[in-house]
Amino acid sequence: MDRAGHAVALAAVRAGAGYGQRVAVLAGPGNNGGDGYVAARYLAERGAQITIHAFGDPGTPEARRAASLAKAAGVRVRKIGHPSDEDVVVEALFGGGVRDGIPDEVLTWLDSSAPVVAVDFPTGLDPNTGKVDDRAFRAVETVTFGSLKTGHVLGAGPDHCGVVTVADIGIDGGNPSMFVATEADTVRPPRHRKTHKWDVGAVMVVGGSAGLTGATVHTARGAIGFGAGSVAIATPDRPAVVANTVEFPTFELDEAVGHLDRFDVVVFGPGLADADFETAKPILEKSSRVVVDAGGLLPSVVELLESSGIESVLTPHAGEFARITGGSGGTYSVRALAEKTGGVVLLKGNPTRISDGGLPVLVTTGGPELATIGTGDVLSGMIGALMARGTRPAEAAVTAAYFHGVAGAELARKGPLTATALAGKIPEYAW
Repeated sequence: MDRAGHAVALAAVRAGAGYGQRVAVLAGPGNNGGDGYVAARYLAERGAQITIHAFGDPGTPEARRAASLAKAAGVRVRKIGHPSDEDVVVEALFGGGVRDGIPDEVLTWLDSSAPVVAVDFPTGLDPNTGKVDDRAFRAVETVTFGSLKTGHVLGAGPDHCGVVTVADIGIDGGNPSMFVATEADTVRPPRHRKTHKWDVGAVMVVGGSAGLTGATVHTARGAIGFGAGSVAIATPDRPAVVANTVEFPTFELDEAVGHLDRFDVVVFGPGLADADFETAKPILEKSSRVVVDAGGLLPSVVELLESSGIESVLTPHAGEFARITGGSGGTYSVRALAEKTGGVVLLKGNPTRISDGGLPVLVTTGGPELATIGTGDVLSGMIGALMARGTRPAEAAVTAAYFHGVAGAELARKGPLTATALAGKIPEYAW
């Protein structure tokens, strides 16, 4: 508890709890409140003006000891009152959800304008699901212990937790239910000095029906930008694609099958209309490694993948996921679809959820700036490029999603994000 409270105190300092600053510590009756008493003692030693607003008496031996030490250090403890002119609030009440709703005495603190540092979870946020039934504190930083919990990263968790700091307080154990990707989990094969364009991955993009050719061009640019050496487009509207780009060889859909032996991966579906699906389908059926996106995400394609042994990555957004499964895209329904197809499923969103049938991986880079037309096409091209370069499908999906988010966030700091700008940015992260 002492180590936990010290970590909370450091977070409060980051939020502005310096010498002479007014800090309110909201302390609940359990060990969460005990962490708050410890933090109050450390902050008082730094010269901050501390008032502990106690919601009930400490109810555990550890919390009672922490409260006693805080009082001995001269920290003022009072029954929970109302916010006034605090510079920082440390919220150490209940550590997440409350069974019967937030108590009336606490509600007024939800409207405080002071930055909030939460202990473990902001009160009102469900630690298991990230749901908020009514209201919850919004923290600038949440200090948790040992590891991230699901409620920190799912649902409304990111909106209420702010920056989540995982403090090492000497506890271990527990079985993971999912993982959060870091850069250490990414794989980017190098290019060797003597390689040529057919050595480093060849991708065929299939799609681009009338009025939708931009999607295939964005996908092709995503593939070439993320390291593929050769990229071609098979399309029912070849003149429009040629008018949009001179970078890529183009094929009619019915002639593309004869060229498949030169390509390592097919990205199937960007800009593909239902009317052209049957003409494009033989390409999918004769492919061995595919990324399926957009117009390729149909229930019949899921059935084909289930029985064909094709190595696949599916990249739906929530609406497309519902179209192919009839259900919502929760973390474990993503895993179930991956098990069904024998491939990898990447459900786009924040966080993006990826599974090859095993424990899901969450990718949390990027943000709402990626909710822009065409950016998903760039992502499917990136995945195709990595698979063509020899990366396993699950690693390709995680790596592409991770750097797709990194590149998007970097661009968003400088101005509006477009798919064209994103495709131009991703080569910085390709190796």
